[in-house]
Amino acid sequence: MKLLDDAQTLSPWMQDIRRDIHKHPELGFEEHRTAALVEKELRALGLDVETGIGGTGIVATLKHGTSNHAIGLRADLDALPMDEKSGKDYASIHEGVFHGCGHDGHTAMLLGAARALAAKPEFDGIVHFIFQPAEENLGGAKAMIEDGLFKRFPCENIFGLHNWPDHALGEFGVRPGPQMAAFATFDIEITGKGGHAALPHTTIDPVVIASELVQSLQTIVSRVIDPVSPAVVSVTQIHGGSAYNVIPDTVKLAGCCRYFSEADGQTIETEIRRRAETIAAAAGARADIRMNEVYTVLVNDAEQTDICASVASALVGADKVDANRPPIMASEDFAFMLKEVPGCYILMGTGGPGHGCMVHNPAYDFNDDALAIGASYWIELVRTILPAQHSAR
Repeated sequence: MKLLDDAQTLSPWMQDIRRDIHKHPELGFEEHRTAALVEKELRALGLDVETGIGGTGIVATLKHGTSNHAIGLRADLDALPMDEKSGKDYASIHEGVFHGCGHDGHTAMLLGAARALAAKPEFDGIVHFIFQPAEENLGGAKAMIEDGLFKRFPCENIFGLHNWPDHALGEFGVRPGPQMAAFATFDIEITGKGGHAALPHTTIDPVVIASELVQSLQTIVSRVIDPVSPAVVSVTQIHGGSAYNVIPDTVKLAGCCRYFSEADGQTIETEIRRRAETIAAAAGARADIRMNEVYTVLVNDAEQTDICASVASALVGADKVDANRPPIMASEDFAFMLKEVPGCYILMGTGGPGHGCMVHNPAYDFNDDALAIGASYWIELVRTILPAQHSAR
């Protein structure tokens, strides 16, 4: 592994930053303390800093040389609405809020890269360091884009990174094309006619209708969607009724879908609506359906993916980089940025002794040994895409 001396020197500082953020987690669009800390560190470097983008988002710009070629590097700021059970002395002091996805580490690594590049700007061009709020299901990427992110800070390419405990420390995984799934939610309310459970023939029973609908929805994948095309439809909630001897008027279903093509997403939505409406109508009931695509498909640009894989290989060795990693059914709102600007989202391994928990687990903690790896990757990526112009001798 060929980590940069600058990144290794900054590792203790990044660790202090990371653990401070970890101890004081904040939910999406509420990252005021975190944003203030990030702003303070960026201004200390002499960067041009803009705050309040898309809520609590921050963009810091570093220019060097004569090139106008501009790229963006993105980290996320928010924590999860869950309790921590890591047992660390820097564990969350806020009940029900926890950096269980490693965004504290992402922020610290990008700050480390900014500090190293500001001290030694061995590149030619423009780097926008983008610190995004509200990645966890709240649409922070969309909010920044709608607030003029790429109009105010034009980028020719955009890059993201996520820690991944399923890969060992020092490994990377990436793929061109679709890498992470779109994520859509659905809510279905079935309205029938309630009544006494001893007289079911006088009712239009929404519980029975809901039961039939659940079974039907499970056949969309493999009976409508090609079984070799990755997709998931899951009913995750059923709510209805309040007594043992009362058939309710309504039952509510909720769930989610994941898919890797917009065409499959449209087909799934059409089928959910058709099946809910027809099954309810056949029993004399009504179905009201609401669907919402929370995340779109995350698609890596092939050319930028090759560059990212090459940079990672130079750091950790080609044998430690899976450049055709299987896609992941999880979702990520960096996908919206990649719809606007070509780029790449790479996974960085953080697994190892004491770090076997996957993200979104109450016992998870970011592996601080990965800080120098991530910062080195960012620094080398900038220097590769924006090479310094050396004068002829």
